[in-house]
Amino acid sequence: MRGAEFAELKAFAAIVERASFARAAEQLGLSPSALSQTIRHLETRLGVRLLNRTTRSVAPTAAGTRLYERVAPMILELDTAVSEAVASTGRMAGTLRINTLGMAAKKVISPRLARFHRAHPDVVLDIVVDDSLSDIVAGRFDAGIRVGRRLEKDMTVVRLTPDVRIVVAASPDYLARCGEPKAPVDLRRHACINWRLPGRDAISNWEFEKKGRKIEIAAAGPLISNRQDVGVAAALQGLGILYAYDDEGVNQALEQGLLKRILVDWSPMRPGLFLYYPNRRHTQRVLRAFIDCLLDRDLVSAKRPVRT
Repeated sequence: MRGAEFAELKAFAAIVERASFARAAEQLGLSPSALSQTIRHLETRLGVRLLNRTTRSVAPTAAGTRLYERVAPMILELDTAVSEAVASTGRMAGTLRINTLGMAAKKVISPRLARFHRAHPDVVLDIVVDDSLSDIVAGRFDAGIRVGRRLEKDMTVVRLTPDVRIVVAASPDYLARCGEPKAPVDLRRHACINWRLPGRDAISNWEFEKKGRKIEIAAAGPLISNRQDVGVAAALQGLGILYAYDDEGVNQALEQGLLKRILVDWSPMRPGLFLYYPNRRHTQRVLRAFIDCLLDRDLVSAKRPVRT
């Protein structure tokens, strides 16, 4: 196979995996127009349409699906072989694909991007923010990041953050108008900002716990969202009571007095963030380096004195 033909197949696989010309072009370092031309050349050379394209989506045809299923494992093997060859020189290179929750990308990954790049300049991080429960094996990801109770089975798991406490809060304006609930059952008389887990239709119940007693409330209110930042914005504007994970945006609003925490003694703990990856005999060196960076182990190693 000539180099140009392999590049065309790799470009095709990138589009299928990301379901987007724009995202695939960004990952490959190409312009969308150049990528479109590459795919047109591939389809012309093979004499078959591989992708169905609309203004909003792209998906493989039946022929494209069959081709992807055959070439994707080979591309992965070639990428792995190249990475292992480079690793034998003591240098790390290649692409590391991570599927992560938005809050994990913001809280854990983003602050460490520059440090990881300085340590491993030849590694390309392909970070896909995905708040649904995607199959990281089917998506050919090296690892995923989720909250503890949403992990896939039969995976190697690494804890990234401690468990967190749920925050129930509202704006001072809302509490002045509607009063402050003293127990979870009082929420039935209040406007509540609801949330649903991505990929699910059902609205999540609000869970509370105090001295071993657990209560679930089916809250109701003017807004439902699968994004916590949307819920925080609604609470700041006085639309109702927020039930959220303790994060930077919520903490900042609490510290500034824009939100007031309520039902503190009923707020339960929830699992923190975990990185997980398929069980393999050998973990990729670059993945181990990425995990060390997320856990700040690389800082410890850098400060450790060298023995002579």
